[in-house]
Amino acid sequence: MIATYSSLAMVSSAVIYLLAMTAHALEWASARGADAKASPAGGGRVERFGRIGVALTAVGLLSHIAGVVLRGVAANRLPWGNMYEFVTSSLALVAVAYLVLVWRRGWVWLGLPVTLLLSVGQGLAVTVFYVAVAPLVPALHSVWFIIHIVAAVTSGAAFNLAGIAALFYLIRRRAEASGGARGYLARLPQASALDDFSFRVNRFAFPLWTFTILAGAVWADYAWGRFWGWDPKETWSLVTWVVYAAYLHARVTAGWKGVRAAWLCLIGVASFWFNFVGVNLLFSGFHSYAGI
Repeated sequence: MIATYSSLAMVSSAVIYLLAMTAHALEWASARGADAKASPAGGGRVERFGRIGVALTAVGLLSHIAGVVLRGVAANRLPWGNMYEFVTSSLALVAVAYLVLVWRRGWVWLGLPVTLLLSVGQGLAVTVFYVAVAPLVPALHSVWFIIHIVAAVTSGAAFNLAGIAALFYLIRRRAEASGGARGYLARLPQASALDDFSFRVNRFAFPLWTFTILAGAVWADYAWGRFWGWDPKETWSLVTWVVYAAYLHARVTAGWKGVRAAWLCLIGVASFWFNFVGVNLLFSGFHSYAGI
């Protein structure tokens, strides 16, 4: 019964995130109209849709957290035993980070891409990745597994926010170069500020990802008697680490600000998600806990 309530809360969160994304899409569309008409009423409509989107995201997060907690209660363990549980827990942290940024900095402009990520991610989780509650496999009974997952989920949320900022940097920079940002783009921070935010978030996330790999190695030694074995998940974790190491190295030593750094950041996010989801679906190995 508790597992059923968890699933219902997860599905509800996916629907509410979709509604939030719709509100933010209307926010962007209204900004375009307000820009064309240059009317105060149009600007008020933009703000109203933005507030609705944020409010719906907050409601969706409450349902989302309830789903994660109930999943853990139903399983009588931390809800990180398979890909469905990893994805839903990670997306919850993305939503928390976004709402904190809205509360502390007023960054409602993150709303559309974040709610797009949340609605698509939760939608896939409840329809494609879902598996019934089951006990942990023996290899996961380790405190190092918990440490490993907490670090991975936190760094992953940060990588996604940095990637969104990098994408918006490219869009905003193009708009500035072509004569000035219009519509909702005019409400975004300057391109240089977006580039700097992406760098600072990646600078925070990279040491955590490094620790994720190290904690995973300790866990692997406990579970399988070796620190490293070139398992597909281990290998792609290293690939992701190399991409972000190259990003930070180029940024700090070679002065790779702007376009080249943004593209490297986006490659890093793509690598992270392939490691997080694609490896589980396409390869078999010691980390094959998708259950689907």
